[in-house]
Amino acid sequence: MRELYTVGSIGCGTILPMESSPRSVTWEAPEHHHVEKGNDWFFALAIIIVALVIVAILLSDTLSALLIGLAGTALAISAAKRPSIISFAVTVRGVKVDDDIYPFATLKSYAIDEESPTGPQLLIKSARKIMPLIVIPIPAEHIDEIESILKEKLAEEDLEEPLFMKILELFGF
Repeated sequence: MRELYTVGSIGCGTILPMESSPRSVTWEAPEHHHVEKGNDWFFALAIIIVALVIVAILLSDTLSALLIGLAGTALAISAAKRPSIISFAVTVRGVKVDDDIYPFATLKSYAIDEESPTGPQLLIKSARKIMPLIVIPIPAEHIDEIESILKEKLAEEDLEEPLFMKILELFGF
């Protein structure tokens, strides 16, 4: 890494080293961990959805039958779709996920989970009520650089992915 220098104001011509930590780290990754689903998975989903629709019709609840059918179709389409590749960045100003920028003023703390079965991930606790935890996949070779930026701006805290997300990953979502 090349070291940058700037002219300081202490004395005449004193040269002081600039900050040695990186100013930003950028990478690209899939937007979520994708599990390839076989025909058996979709067949099981279809059996469950059809059974629920039949139960709703037998109970004279056609609106629920319609909603269950639509939800099952949307679930199947969503499960078959491959994740798109998006860009991520951790800079001295904040965290960037595709086109969304989260300034450090809106973030509370962070944790880096290197032991996740899907690969290393960055967990960021946000001040937002709707999306309180941001989970970002990170490449193993950039963990130290990302942590050096984040430790200057945020507190490190023990954070875990919610149980509901772990259950969804268990079922292949």
